[in-house]
Amino acid sequence: MPRALQGTCVKLSVVIPVYNEERLILGVLRRVAAVPMEKELVVVNDCSRDGTRGVLQRIEADPTLVTSADPSGRTQVRIFHQPSNRGKGAALHRGFAEARGEVVVVQDSDLEYDPHELPRLVSRVTSGEADVVYGSRFARGRAGFPFWHTLANRMLTAFSNAITGLPVSDMETCYKVMRTDVVRDLPLREERFGFEPEVTALLAHLSRRRRLRVVEEPISYSPRSLVDGKKIRLKDAFRAVYCIVRYGLAPPSWPRELPARGEVRPAE
Repeated sequence: MPRALQGTCVKLSVVIPVYNEERLILGVLRRVAAVPMEKELVVVNDCSRDGTRGVLQRIEADPTLVTSADPSGRTQVRIFHQPSNRGKGAALHRGFAEARGEVVVVQDSDLEYDPHELPRLVSRVTSGEADVVYGSRFARGRAGFPFWHTLANRMLTAFSNAITGLPVSDMETCYKVMRTDVVRDLPLREERFGFEPEVTALLAHLSRRRRLRVVEEPISYSPRSLVDGKKIRLKDAFRAVYCIVRYGLAPPSWPRELPARGEVRPAE
């Protein structure tokens, strides 16, 4: 069993994959920095083609552009640049490998999810109640995004539940708060948008190997449209179905280590 986190000073690693978010990224980082808890922002730039790299380089030169939003000084900003565009999943692999906190969560580089809800989710882990917390956009019986998106998410979640046996109400949620030692035990492979169904399937397999407490907490959601820069497409729904079947029925060989800090794994 992993060591207990109760009674320790726990740091949260917020892994933020970024691709072509020049307009939003500074505001997002400042919003996350303002969350009142000990944390590091692990920003992974997936070889953006717009001005995102320039914004991040300004932050690297002067972190107070972000940390001034946190007068308590409890925020650290660490930025990594992928040498080529590999996808969201690959950026997350790098971020998880670089994370120094005991608890980790993914924050998309937009404001669809409210980071000020993170302390409530993290508290379920630090209190010893859970090892993994899914932030559910459906737990209150309503979600803030269009009908067809809601239907697709419901169908994918129901299919995932049936295949993996891990009952959740929102498999595709970005907010999955996990102990860092848990996510590092997972043989993650998906390099693009297949991460959500893949990690859910692997957590289901891990729960059969050892005791793993998975709980849900309600969260809010403020979707953005394709016009606003949302990147997920219909083809990603088909990939999600593939990932549910592929990893739900036959996971990769266990264990598979994440890249060492600073290492970039070549494409497979």
